[in-house]
Amino acid sequence: MKEGFRQCMAWLHTWTGLVVGWVLFFVFATGTPGYFQYDITRWMQPERPQVQRVQIPEADRALVLGRALDRLDQLAPTANGWRITLPHESLSPRGWQELSIRWEDVPRPGHERGASGSERLDPLTGALQPGEVQPRATAGGLGLYRMHYMLHYLPYDWAIRLVGVCTMLMLLAIISGVIAHKRIFKDFFTFRPGKGQRSWLDAHNALSVMALPFFLMITYSGLVFFLFTYMPAGRDVQYGSHQAANKVFYDELLERHAHAPMTRPKADVAALVSQAEDAWGKGRVASVSIERHEGGAAEIVVTQAGAGDGGNGGSLDFWNPPRLRFDADTGALLPEEPNPGGGARLTQSVMLNLHEGLFAGIWGRWLYFAAGLLGCAMIGTGLVLWTVKRRRHHLVSGRESAEHPGVRVVEILNVATMAGLPLAIAAYFWANRLLPIDMADRAAWEFHSLFAAWLGTLFLAMARPLARAWVELLWGSCVAFALVPVINALTTDRHLGNSLRAGDWVFAGFDLTQLGLAALFALMAVKVQRRVILGKSRDPEVSRVSKVLGARPAARAEEGL
Repeated sequence: MKEGFRQCMAWLHTWTGLVVGWVLFFVFATGTPGYFQYDITRWMQPERPQVQRVQIPEADRALVLGRALDRLDQLAPTANGWRITLPHESLSPRGWQELSIRWEDVPRPGHERGASGSERLDPLTGALQPGEVQPRATAGGLGLYRMHYMLHYLPYDWAIRLVGVCTMLMLLAIISGVIAHKRIFKDFFTFRPGKGQRSWLDAHNALSVMALPFFLMITYSGLVFFLFTYMPAGRDVQYGSHQAANKVFYDELLERHAHAPMTRPKADVAALVSQAEDAWGKGRVASVSIERHEGGAAEIVVTQAGAGDGGNGGSLDFWNPPRLRFDADTGALLPEEPNPGGGARLTQSVMLNLHEGLFAGIWGRWLYFAAGLLGCAMIGTGLVLWTVKRRRHHLVSGRESAEHPGVRVVEILNVATMAGLPLAIAAYFWANRLLPIDMADRAAWEFHSLFAAWLGTLFLAMARPLARAWVELLWGSCVAFALVPVINALTTDRHLGNSLRAGDWVFAGFDLTQLGLAALFALMAVKVQRRVILGKSRDPEVSRVSKVLGARPAARAEEGL
């Protein structure tokens, strides 16, 4: 047993971080782009035209909405529900939403949901928009986002449970790390470069404190995401564990009602939209839904746009945005309904909103993105620090020429994960542009390309001296990200110059971000190359590990890296 409480916490912090560090790095590296998942998907489908932000003219609103209702009445006269999405800035999916209609038929016996369909309409006339060129098949940014908790090749239930265990251990590592480092906030302002183990500890402390509230929030809210998967006992005791019982539970929790076929409302929908704008402000209406619960009268539900930002009467309960309910025949305002699930459901919704940053605007998402990169750096420096300490221990014990196999395995995994995974993510974007457009299972092969490239980096880390593998893979990641805009320019007409001229900041921002990441990896490669290969270190002991790390015999090498 370790002596003292802090020593116990230090031991817990070290081993919880090491055991799940590589999985957590993967989770952070693939989850961080999720804050721009819709922008990434747009970049990965260059055939889609640039979105035109056109509002419905107020003078023509009645005409346009009338034509939308005519179209719904023609396509689905006895549907389960109708929905008209008005042009607005949306948080999920992010970006500008055009005028469109959607319907869902009454479910057939034995089916939970009915068939559905949708169409885009011209916001100026209400006429049906011409069909777009079918964009290429791609997993897009959503694929990267889902991979951070589904782990792709694993069965879904296994993946989310594995990620849940790793997330819980990360929460333990954060709390035990704060307890173990009694001077952690004081050391935040201290960094001593060129000091081997001391430098890595300084960097790890600084990165951990810099975004500590974010790390606590993102870890805890990640556990809340799959609340009933990780803690199903209470639900299963009351309702049972089979699928039909789960459906009954969620129907009661979310107050789902059976729907009945409905007909066109008699109330003036345009007037109701104007009434909602008087309460929320111009352009703050997201959609108009017409539905009828079984045994009740038909209702018109007007939903607020951008409710998740907390402004203009909005709330952080993203899944239940503010709405107004009207009688579909008379247009009379109906009393407000309590949010389903009560306070517990509201708390969970707020946590999910915080985790995904759904409330955040563009600068808030960039802040989330930066915090996610800091999370990668925090995990990476912690893993490297472990190997640095173990190498020092072996040197002190006099085993200079022998390399401990456990340390070797950890260092290989460090190289392949921290320097190899970014290269593999860049390969994912390469595959999107280079794979044939009409290729079967094209989206799946984008993922195969990512994991094939990642596996290749593992083989390189195993075959090369560690010092060389670090430098080569960091330079490889630099080149891979730098070539993404080049490949985009060679394969499409949406290159950086055209994007800047057209004011398309989704495409321009993506290319510029790739160049920024390339510059970051170039800086890291230069730093590592100078310290590991060229031996420009201030620590007099670093030359003692040059043979182990594979640096040139005459050069000195930094401990552990």
